[in-house]
Amino acid sequence: MTLRGTLQKFGFLFIMVLGTSFYSWREFARGGDIMPLVWTGAIGGLVIALVLTFKPALSQYLAPLYALLQGLFIGAISAMYSAAFSEVAPNIIINAVGLTFGVAAAMYLLYSFRIIKATEKFKSVIITATVGIGIFYLIVFVLRAFGFDNMPFLHQGSLLGIGFSLFVVVIAALNLILDFDMIENGVEMGAPKYMEWYGAFGLMVTMVWLYLEILRLLGKISSRD
Repeated sequence: MTLRGTLQKFGFLFIMVLGTSFYSWREFARGGDIMPLVWTGAIGGLVIALVLTFKPALSQYLAPLYALLQGLFIGAISAMYSAAFSEVAPNIIINAVGLTFGVAAAMYLLYSFRIIKATEKFKSVIITATVGIGIFYLIVFVLRAFGFDNMPFLHQGSLLGIGFSLFVVVIAALNLILDFDMIENGVEMGAPKYMEWYGAFGLMVTMVWLYLEILRLLGKISSRD
């Protein structure tokens, strides 16, 4: 496993995400039904992520498929956000993309200069917070599926809603520190070549999550204008 190899594979996955996201965006622009793309990307991506959590050796085969599926998902979501905020925030997608890479660059600098260190305590706190957010989202999803939506702050631009989204963005950003640490340790330990794919996959998962949360945050802020 090398740093260069991991970055090359991340770049390859990123191109694949862009390709299918453009496809979803075009389908939305044409007036097509993109909900099948949303569900296919979301559920398919989740299944692959769960498989790779326990079978990293399959990353060289499943990471590209994950990228294709996530492209379908975020392309469709981005198109819907762009249409919904076309009047109050016409540049919401560009801003979300710029902020995502800006935050990622900032996190890398903080990690490189050891301003933020990936200690065991730090990892424990971030992993616990991430799992907690995931469980919370799952509960909300199940409740909404049965017609219960008593947590409007998740979707509305109230101060509580913005504060919650900002918290999740921070946790997503700090997950990048865990990704950088995992990749660095893998390189130093001479991990197998397939771990380059796994490292690139993990970094892509976090970047997609960070982008979606920043997009949601910008949407809430724009809805207050």
